Order: sequence, then C-alpha cells, then structure tokens
Amino acid sequence: MAIVFFSITTILRRPSEQKRSDYLPPPFAVKYLSVGMSYQLADSLWLRALQDFDYCEQKTNETECKGKSWLFQTLNLATEMDPLLEPAMYRAAGLALTVIISDYAGASAIFDKAMRHYPKDWNMAYAAAYHALYEEKNKTKAARLYEKAAQNGAPAWVFSLAGRIAMDNGEDQYSKQILEGMIASNLDEKIIKRLKDKIADIESQRKSLKK
Repeated sequence: MAIVFFSITTILRRPSEQKRSDYLPPPFAVKYLSVGMSYQLADSLWLRALQDFDYCEQKTNETECKGKSWLFQTLNLATEMDPLLEPAMYRAAGLALTVIISDYAGASAIFDKAMRHYPKDWNMAYAAAYHALYEEKNKTKAARLYEKAAQNGAPAWVFSLAGRIAMDNGEDQYSKQILEGMIASNLDEKIIKRLKDKIADIESQRKSLKK
C-alpha cells in the first residue's frame, strides 16, 4: 500500500520546473487506485488546487474559462475521493470556479454535489444561489436555494430576496448586498478580491446608467 500511495502522490506532485501552461489534470483512474488512502489523496488534491485557484488553461473569451478546466477536474476528483469534504472547502471550490476563472459548468457541478451532501448549510446554499442566479440564469433554482439558506440560518432579508426572485423582480437591487454577504463568509483572498471587483463593476454600471 505504501508503494502505491507513493506512486500516486508522485504523479500528483508539481515538478518545480513545470510551467503553468503544461499542467495536466490528475487521471480520474486515481480514484480506483487509492487502496484505502482516498482521504489522504483528497487532501493532497485539495492542497494542490489551492496553489492555483486562478489557473485557467484555456479561455473561451477574455473572461471565461473552458468547461471541465484543470481546476475543476482536480477539485472534482478530490470530492469524489472524499465526498464529505468540509463545507467551507466545497464552497471555496465552487466560488473559485465561478468568480475567479469563470468555469461556470464546473462550478455548477461542484455546487450541486455540495448541496446533496450539505443541504442544511446556509452558507453553501447562499453561494450556490448566487451562481444559479447570475451565471446559470436559473431564477427558479436560485429562489429555491435562497429560501433553503434562509430556512437554515441566513439573515432574514434572504427570505425576501427569494420571494422577489421567484416573482421575477428585484434581483439587481440586491446584487451588491448578496456579494457583500459572500465576502463576509469567505476567507480566501483570491475569492474576496474577485467578489470586490464584481461589486465595483456593479457600481460602475449603475453610475453609467444614471448619466
């Protein structure tokens, strides 16, 4: 077992001379070779992904990363090997995919998986609802997730937000408040910076509309 574990971790280890453009996603077959070491390998994959939360190997345009990105495949494999990763880890993974590199398909997969495992974690539901509303453009799903967040400890105004979205009215009015709420519940500096950038974009657009 020790030999297998050493071999797998050697595959996953990042060579010091490797360029970011040369990154290859970890083979999914690793999941079947863990030999009782799945939790340890999941942690290794998570730590590896943390080093490059902003890495997008192939952009579809100036702001979006192609689906099934290197980051998604690394994080997804980690959640396959340890489905019960901490909620904060799932949330950071989903937000890194949606707000940092804009791999929206990958973020949807991670958030959907997270909600299956942690349906009563309001911070998770809140982050997933943001993604559903602004990136998936699925207001029905977003309203349901905001309602779930409110039912499990989110601020009272989230109930109102869920109702407004369900009636197809008012989501832009709350966009800044939603993002500020997400900033308050996250610790990763790259995610916080990107969320603040989004707030700045919202304020800039509002000012231009008033002119």
